[in-house]
This record gives sequence, C-alpha cells and structure tokens, in this order.
Amino acid sequence: MSPIRRVVVIGCGLIGTSVACALRRAGVRVELADHDPWALAQAARMGAGTALRAGAGPADVVVIATPPSSVAAVLREAQDRGLGRVYTDVASAKTRILAEVERGGCDLSCYVPGHPMAGREVSGPGAARAGLFEGRTWALCPHPALSPRALRTVAALATACGAEVRLLAPDVHDRAAAAVSHLPLVLSAALAARFATGAQDGPAEPPPGGGTGAETGAKTGTETDYEVDAETGWEADRDAGGLSLAAGALRDVTRVAGSPAGMWRDILAHNATPVADLLDELTRDLSRVAAALRAADDGPVAEVLARGNEGHARIVRALSRTREAERAAS
Repeated sequence: MSPIRRVVVIGCGLIGTSVACALRRAGVRVELADHDPWALAQAARMGAGTALRAGAGPADVVVIATPPSSVAAVLREAQDRGLGRVYTDVASAKTRILAEVERGGCDLSCYVPGHPMAGREVSGPGAARAGLFEGRTWALCPHPALSPRALRTVAALATACGAEVRLLAPDVHDRAAAAVSHLPLVLSAALAARFATGAQDGPAEPPPGGGTGAETGAKTGTETDYEVDAETGWEADRDAGGLSLAAGALRDVTRVAGSPAGMWRDILAHNATPVADLLDELTRDLSRVAAALRAADDGPVAEVLARGNEGHARIVRALSRTREAERAAS
C-alpha cells in the first residue's frame, strides 16, 4: 500500500499541475497553492485538486513546483508553516539549489531534491497532462543529511505518477541535465534566433533625414518579403533567411526554442557551469568544421558527421527504451 494519502503541490504550472493530476488519478488527495489565483483556479477546474486550506495539518509530501530561484525560499516558508512531513522539488538543477536550501536554514533531513525528466514546450496549467510522467525518468538526488524514510516516500510519489526513479548525486544530475536538456534548448534557441526579425541584416537604422524610408528604398512596414514577377506571376522570395524553403529539419531542431524564455533564464543560471562547459566543447567542434569548410578540408567535417551518426544511434536506442516503458505504463 502506498504511504502517500495526501500531498500539497505548491506551484500550478505545467509540471506542478501534471504531478497533481497524476496523483489524483492514483487516488491521492491533493491540495494546491499558487501565488497566481488564475493558475490555481484553472488547475482546480481541471480536477488537479482543491485549494490548500489553513489548519489542515501536515501532508505526507509537499511538492515545490516553482522556478529554481524560488525553491529555497518556498521550502523554508513551507517548513516554517509545517505544511508537510517530507518535501521535494521538481527543478531541473540541483547543486546550487541544495546549497541555497542549506544556507537558508531549511531542514535537510526531510528535503529530497527531485527532477522529473518530462515536459512540454508549452507552459501553464492548461498544458498539464496526468500521463506526462508515464515511463519517464524521475531523478532523485540524495544528500548526506537526507533520511532514508523521506527518500522512500518521494520515490513512492514518483512511482505513483508513473515514472521510473533513478538516484543520482546532485552534481552528476546537473551534468547529465545540461547534456540532454539544457544544452539542446540553448542550441535550438540560437538557431531559431537566426530567423528572428532583423537577424539576417542586423538592427534597422532610421533613414537619413528622418524620412519614412520609402524615398531611400528602405523596407517599410507595408512591404512584403516577396515580389511578383510581371511576366510569370511567380513570387520571388526576398527573405534572406530562406524561411520559404523551411521544412521538417528546421522545425524539429527548433521545436523547444518556443519554450518560455524567463523560465529558461532561471534554469540556465542555476546550472551555468555545466552548460557553459558543454557549449565550449561544442564551439570547438563547430569552429573546426567552419575552418575545414573554408579550407576545403573534408577530414574534420567527415569526423564530426561520423561521430554524429554514432551519437544519434545511441540517442535513438535510449529513446526507444523510454517509449517502450511509456507503452508498458499506459
């Protein structure tokens, strides 16, 4: 029998509401809290739980589903209020948060750093799914002060959500998360940024003399990115970025670039060194490829492409195992 009967979820965004929905589906009583009354009301309407009431006594687990920069303060307040017996979070960086929690004077014995490896490129409670964690890894990061009972309790919570628990040291988790989640987001955003307005030509400057730009040939707000050939009627693309030719490859690589920028600034700040180290490694590879292309030297290009094939095969195998676990859980 599960040791979890009642859970408080603080933070009704995508992950917090998905955790709440998954637990409700497992028969757990869930109470919700959020500083945004709209998010709280929407999560409640979706059946994720009811609003937290004062004086209800300590819950079996309190799940802190807030941005990384607020986890320590929220944890301290929740412990001061006696909201739960065990506490966990869902932030995607652990080492810095654990240090902030310790500096903040929190009780570490009942705090289990956690990170469900699931998400979507859309945010908010409306994007939540009860099945979001099915077959997915839920990382738990034990530390020396943690009680075994607290770890077992949060592991049971993750299992109730359909996830597979994996124990990782906080620094090991952060390096892994940087490689499989944070770096891909940065690369996706950097590529998508090449197609932002003005990215191809640099920032626009006002025409000399303060005119509208029409008399100087500058593009105005009423102009289009194409012109029509007078004889054939065909449209000739003037878009330097070539988006009229875009297809699946660009869409796939830039999919996560649409994720909330504010949330990701916070995540990257909390895992800055591992991400920066990986960016340095990748920059060296890209610089070698650029130099080789200019020198018509096929060797470095072929070597990177071959390593890319090998890495892609490993990624496909790993994701295939994840999909099989998801199907088994459904």
